[in-house]
Amino acid sequence: MLALPARSPHPPALPAAPSLKTETEPLRSRLERRMCLLDSQIRMFMEHPEEGAATAEYAVVLIAATGFAALLVAILKSDAVKTLLLNIVKKALNVG
Repeated sequence: MLALPARSPHPPALPAAPSLKTETEPLRSRLERRMCLLDSQIRMFMEHPEEGAATAEYAVVLIAATGFAALLVAILKSDAVKTLLLNIVKKALNVG
């Protein structure tokens, strides 16, 4: 029978992520790097300033349409409108 190597109870350590702040990197270089990142974020935002606006507009239209439909249902269920529509249909059928 083959013997398997013993497993460690701890997961293997991940390598450390490179840090922007090191003792050897001068302050000017760190500032330039940060300014470059900030510039790229601003440019990306300026290219797509209305991303997600269409979804919000659809939501507002959907809510408005639902409210309008509820209003129409309430109006059409009233006795006055039922009588009016019934008289229009009777008058149209009695032509001739």
